[in-house]
Amino acid sequence: MNRPALTPSDLGTLVRRVRKAQGLRQDELAGVASVGLRFIVELEAGKPTIQIGKALKVLEALGCILSVSPPAGLDTGSEP
Repeated sequence: MNRPALTPSDLGTLVRRVRKAQGLRQDELAGVASVGLRFIVELEAGKPTIQIGKALKVLEALGCILSVSPPAGLDTGSEP
């Protein structure tokens, strides 16, 4: 059974909840993740055009794990 796709809003909500649970302010998370405060604000607001590289840095700074899997049954063996 497939899990629902993660939306930008879902990601923002997750980041906000984890940040608050860790007792961090937005500016503190921005500093630890080496991104701007505005990026954190936009990420938490669910902006759909955020930069994936920066989002990954934020997730790493929070200790979150992002997992991506190919569709079931798809052969993802060696590339040509």
